[in-house]
Amino acid sequence: QMQLVESGGGLAQAGGSLRLSCAASGRTIINYDMGWFRQAPGKERTLVALISSGGGTTAYADSVKGRFTISRDNAKNAMSLQMNSLKPEDTANYYCAADRFFSRLRSARADYWGQGTQVTVSS
Repeated sequence: QMQLVESGGGLAQAGGSLRLSCAASGRTIINYDMGWFRQAPGKERTLVALISSGGGTTAYADSVKGRFTISRDNAKNAMSLQMNSLKPEDTANYYCAADRFFSRLRSARADYWGQGTQVTVSS
């Protein structure tokens, strides 16, 4: 089993930045594609960004392209999401996820999920 723990959430002003981290334990992430998802109150969980196991392929939701950057450090068993130019509509609970298959991760059917970290952006 793999455990994922997010950190780095909090309160930011519009236009500001936050960096989320996801620490994995129990298994090495080297064979897993990983991603960030978010869920706002009353809404479905949606994809934010994905990164392949080797880090060579990334994908982003249109709403965050050019503002968010996903990265991973397999040696540290960790993944990050740098969020710049934050907007109030970025307010949500952010989850990290891992799966062996990119297609499953893309459709939010990942095997492993963290508990989430809250991001609140004030206008």
